[in-house]
Amino acid sequence: MTRIYLDHAATTPLRPEARVVMEEGFAIWANPSSPHAEGRGARAALEDARRRCKAALGWEGELIFTSGASEAATLAFGNAKLAHTCVSDVEHDALYHFVRDSGAGVLPVGPDGKVQFEAATGDDRSLIAIQHVNSEAGTRQDIALLAEGVHDASGLLLVDCAQSAGKLDIPLCADMVILSAHKFGGPIGIGALLVKDFAMLNPSGGHERGYRRGTENLPGALGMAAALEQCDWETTSRHRADFAGKLGNDLQRIGEQVDYILPLTHPEMSAQALLIRLDAMGFAVSAGSACSSGSLKPSRVLQAFGLDEGIARRTIRVSLGWNTKPNDLDAFTDAWASLA
Repeated sequence: MTRIYLDHAATTPLRPEARVVMEEGFAIWANPSSPHAEGRGARAALEDARRRCKAALGWEGELIFTSGASEAATLAFGNAKLAHTCVSDVEHDALYHFVRDSGAGVLPVGPDGKVQFEAATGDDRSLIAIQHVNSEAGTRQDIALLAEGVHDASGLLLVDCAQSAGKLDIPLCADMVILSAHKFGGPIGIGALLVKDFAMLNPSGGHERGYRRGTENLPGALGMAAALEQCDWETTSRHRADFAGKLGNDLQRIGEQVDYILPLTHPEMSAQALLIRLDAMGFAVSAGSACSSGSLKPSRVLQAFGLDEGIARRTIRVSLGWNTKPNDLDAFTDAWASLA
């Protein structure tokens, strides 16, 4: 049985272009921070990868390579020169729990799926974290509008672009941006924190111009750059629109949504039962973000978007990627109809 992978929001296959340059990177085995000729060669390759990533994203500020989105968020929250932090109620668990555990504020979402910004309390400036594209609902936030409110309140805006980078233009109005390479066809274990100006952060010593500790992952950085430079998909926007249309009323419509993350609700079966049935039929899908997919609790994020607990318990996530084929979508449509 040929399996069909539709869980690209969790991770997506490595693009062949990234694999090729990573092999080249493994041959440049020296530490980029070493002063000898071998180290200088590795440093030159690393800086070339940094330049290529920034060019592909259209980012003119700074780029700090990290081990992924979670570390990028930790650097931003831990090193920002601000006293307060605040997240939206629908953030990914990696950001939400990290900030909530510290007693930070939470921004609710409205019935249209949009984050309702309110100026942070207190006299000090705040760092506001908001996801560009939600990883469970596919809802896209109006970052330009939110940036106006944050900046009017003299705050800084941190945007989690893990689900949008490499697919959509990143919001250049953001002060900081989180990236994760394995979400757009790069390797696992590499990501970045984009910063408009290093003056926004307190240095922590070590590598990456003193803003991150740990030897840089050169092969990963090269693979990340190569993946960002590729934008071709097997499906077109028309294929994806037709797919959403065939799913009909079972597709949850939550605000403005991208066409590659689809929350799908069954009228009777639980999400866990659906995952088991679909897996047996040859389809890999998920129930929410990968870090919480093993939980039997209804999705915190979907309920924050206004779905009641019963619907949230029967909702799965179908997410498409660069190598999803039109025939894959047709096959899933037939499989879903057989379950309904």
